[in-house]
Amino acid sequence: MNQDILFSDIQSWDAVRQAVNFPAQQGGALIICWVTLDWLQQHSGKSLSTSDEIIATFIEYRFDIEDIAEAMIDNEDFNDNGDIVISE
Repeated sequence: MNQDILFSDIQSWDAVRQAVNFPAQQGGALIICWVTLDWLQQHSGKSLSTSDEIIATFIEYRFDIEDIAEAMIDNEDFNDNGDIVISE
């Protein structure tokens, strides 16, 4: 694990984007990270319909998601807004 990248225990569901938002910090800079509902459903094998189910599944897969986000940050795989988006 890269000690330069820190993740908090904060996450929120964004129904418009159909993704969970979770922040990372690298060198004092805030990086907005997202994991899509499609990714969560595909990796969990569940059909997720409520925000509570979605957040619970995110928490269940948090370490895997953070590992992917960390690798994407290291590789500078940012989108046009400077965010990291984990999707299928």
